Amino acid sequence: MKFFKNMPWHMLPMIFTLAWPTMLEQLMQTTVQYMDTAMVGSLGTEATAAIGSTTTINWLIGSTISAISVGFLAFISQSKGAGDMSKTKKASAQAVLAVIVSGLLFTAITLLLSPVIPVWMQVDVNIRAVASQYFFIIYAPMLFRAASIIFGTVLRAVGDTKTPMLAGIWVNITNVVLNFFFIFKTRTVNIYGFNILIPGADLGVIGAGIASAVSFVLGGIIITVALFRHPLVSPKGQSFKPDMSVIKPCLKVAFPNALQRFATSLGYVVFAAMVNSLGEISTAAHTIANTVESAFYIPGYGMQTAAATLAGNAVGAKDEKKVKDLSKMILFVEVLLMIFSGAMLFIFAPNLMGIFSKDAKVIELGTFVLRMVACSEPFYGISIIVEGMMQGMGKTVMPFVCNVTGMWLIRIVGTFICTQLLTMGLISAWACMILHNLAMCVMFSIYYITGKYLPKEKFL
Repeated sequence: MKFFKNMPWHMLPMIFTLAWPTMLEQLMQTTVQYMDTAMVGSLGTEATAAIGSTTTINWLIGSTISAISVGFLAFISQSKGAGDMSKTKKASAQAVLAVIVSGLLFTAITLLLSPVIPVWMQVDVNIRAVASQYFFIIYAPMLFRAASIIFGTVLRAVGDTKTPMLAGIWVNITNVVLNFFFIFKTRTVNIYGFNILIPGADLGVIGAGIASAVSFVLGGIIITVALFRHPLVSPKGQSFKPDMSVIKPCLKVAFPNALQRFATSLGYVVFAAMVNSLGEISTAAHTIANTVESAFYIPGYGMQTAAATLAGNAVGAKDEKKVKDLSKMILFVEVLLMIFSGAMLFIFAPNLMGIFSKDAKVIELGTFVLRMVACSEPFYGISIIVEGMMQGMGKTVMPFVCNVTGMWLIRIVGTFICTQLLTMGLISAWACMILHNLAMCVMFSIYYITGKYLPKEKFL
C-alpha cells in the first residue's frame, strides 16, 4: 500500500497526453505494415521473402537518421523546459539543414548500392532481382523520409505529438489505397451483392514499393508544412546556415546515439543475413514474426516518447525531483502495459501468423518464436523507458555501450555459433535475441537503481 501511496499519480495525465498520439501513430503504421505483409503474402512465400530480406537495411538507414533527430530532441526539449523559445526556433532551422544533408546523402548511397544489397544479405538467387528493384523504389524519396523522421521529432520535442500522428495517418491511408490498386491485377469484387470492377496494375512486389514511395513523399510534404506553420518551432525567419551553438551540443548527443544505432542496426543486418541463410521458410517466418511483434511494442515506444520529452523538459527546468517522479511513474505504467501486450501476443500468436501466411510450416515456426519473445516483453520495456529518459537528458554514451555490447557479444556471436557452426534453426536465433533483450534490461536496471541515469550537469 505504501508503494502505491507514494506514486506520483499526478503525472499520469501529462504522460498519457504525450504518449497516446505516438501510440496511435505507431498503431496505424503497424496496421498498414500488417496489411502490406498480408497483401504481399497472398502472392506467395517468395514475395514475402523478397520484401523482408532487406528490412534490416531499412532499419539501419532509418535508425541512423533517427539518431540525428535525438540530438534535436534533447536540445529543443531542454530549451522549452528552460523557457528559451528562441533556441527552439534556431534548432528547428538547423534541423532543416540536417534533413537536406542526410536526405541527399542517403539517397545517393542507397540507390547506388541497391543492386548489391540483396547479394550481401544472402537473399535467394531467385528473388534477388525483385528485392533489388523494391529497395531502389522505396529509397528514391529518401529526402522526404528524412523530413518525416527529423521534423516529426522536432515537433514531439515541444510536446506536439498529435501533428506527426495526423501526418502518419494520411501516409498510411495513402499507402493502403495505392497498394490495393498497384499490387493486384484488375478484378471483380462483390460488395454487399454488387459486383464492382476494381482496376489493378498487377505489379506485385514492385507495386507495393511504388505505393510506399508515394506515401513517403506525401508524409514528408505534410510534416514540412506543419513545421513551418508551428508557433513554437517554425524555422521561418531563421538562418539556415550552419550554427555551431546549436550543432555542437546536438552532435554531442547525436553522435553516440548514431554510433549506437548504426552498430545495432548493422547487427540486425548480420542477424538477418544469418536467418536468410536458413532458407525461405525461416526467412518468411522471421519476417512475419517481426511484423507481428512490432504491434506489441507500441505501448513501450509510445511511453518512450513521453519519457524523453518530459525528462528533457525537467532537466531544462533544473527540476531533479520531477525527473525522479517521472521515472518512477512511467516505469510502473510501462511494465503493466508490456505484461498485458506480452500476454496478448502469447495467446494470439497463431492467429496473427495465419493472417500473413497460409503455409503451415511458416505459421508453426513463427508461432513458436513469438511465444518465446512474448515472455520477455516486460523486461524489454524497462530498457526502453530508461534509454528514452537518457536521450531526453542528453546522456547517450551509456546506452551506446549497453546496446552495442548486447547486440554483438550476445545476439550476433550467439546466433553465429547456433546457426552457422551448430546448424541449429530459427528458434535458436530468436533465443539469442531474447537473451540480448534480457541483458539490456539488467544493464539499464542497474544504471537506474544506482541513480547514474540522473544528469550531473545541465545539457545546454
